[in-house]
Amino acid sequence: MRRFLIAGGLVATLAMMSSAALADPAKVMIPANPGGGWDGAGRQTMAALEQAGIFTEGVSFTNKGGAAGTIGLAEFVRTAKGDDNALLVTGVIMVGGIISNNTPVSLKDTTPLARLTNEYNAIAVPADSPIKTPQDFLAALKADPGALSVGGGSAGGADHVMLAQLAKAAGAPVDKINFVSFSGGEILAALGGGKIKAAISGASEFRPFAETGRIRIIAVSGPNRLEGLDAPTLTESGIPIEMGNWRGFVGGPDMTDAGRTAWLERFEKLHTADAWKETLKAQGWEDAYLAGDDFVKFIDAENEKWSASLKEVGILN
Repeated sequence: MRRFLIAGGLVATLAMMSSAALADPAKVMIPANPGGGWDGAGRQTMAALEQAGIFTEGVSFTNKGGAAGTIGLAEFVRTAKGDDNALLVTGVIMVGGIISNNTPVSLKDTTPLARLTNEYNAIAVPADSPIKTPQDFLAALKADPGALSVGGGSAGGADHVMLAQLAKAAGAPVDKINFVSFSGGEILAALGGGKIKAAISGASEFRPFAETGRIRIIAVSGPNRLEGLDAPTLTESGIPIEMGNWRGFVGGPDMTDAGRTAWLERFEKLHTADAWKETLKAQGWEDAYLAGDDFVKFIDAENEKWSASLKEVGILN
C-alpha cells in the first residue's frame, strides 16, 4: 500500500512540476532585428494571447537576426532544448534560408506548433521615384537589372525569389539582378532615404510609411487588392506572380508532450479569439491557422516546393 502511495505521490509531484513549468513566462526568439515582419509577428501574437487571457504569465523577447533567420534558429536549437516555454517565430523565409545556406540545423530540430498568418508581398519605391507602375518596374529590370537596386529580406528568401521571378517575367538575366539584403526594419530607412531604388517585403511593413507619403507601393503579390491600399496586384497587371509569406511558431527540441499540448491548445483558442481577429485586421494579415501534425506535413511540403523554386530561378544550383 505504501508503495502505491509513494508512486501516486511521485506522479502528482511530476504533474505539479510540469504544470508549474508551463506557467513560467514564455521566452520568444525572434530571428530578425527589431522592426519588420518577424518582429511584429512575435510581439503582436504574444500581445493578443495576453489580451485574450489565454497566456498571461509574461514573455521575454530575444532578437537575433541574420542569414534568413537561420542564425536565430541555430541559437534557439542550442539553448531551448527541453524548455516547454521556449518559442521561435518561423516562416517561409527561414525555409528558404535553410535550403540556400545549407545550414546544419533545420526546422526538423524543433517542435512545430502552428502556422498562424499569411501576408502578401508588396513592391515599394521612394515617393519621388520615376517608377510608378509594375510595368515601369519590369522595364527598369529589363533595361539594366544591375542598376535597379532592390532591397528585401535575406538572400534566398521569399523577397529574393520574387525579384528573380520578376526578372524572368521581364526577360532579364536572373544572375544580373541587384538584390540588397536587409534584416528587420532597416529596409524602410534605406528605401525612404533613397539608398535603394525599390524594395520587396510584406505589405504591412510598408503600409505605414506609404500612408505618410515617404514611399509609394506600386503592386502587391496576392490574388486580390488589399483593402485600403491603392495598388494593383501583379496578376491584374499582366504579371502572373503570386507569393505569400506565412509565419508561425515552433517549440524547442525535445519539448515535452505536455508542453506541446499546452501551446497547441493556446494557439487554437487564439485562433477564434476576438483579440486575434482584431490583430489580423489591424496588421493586414490573413488567417492561415494550421497546427500540430498538419503543420509538420506543411513544412515538409514547403521544403520540397522551395528547393524547386530556388533552383528554377537560379538562386540554388
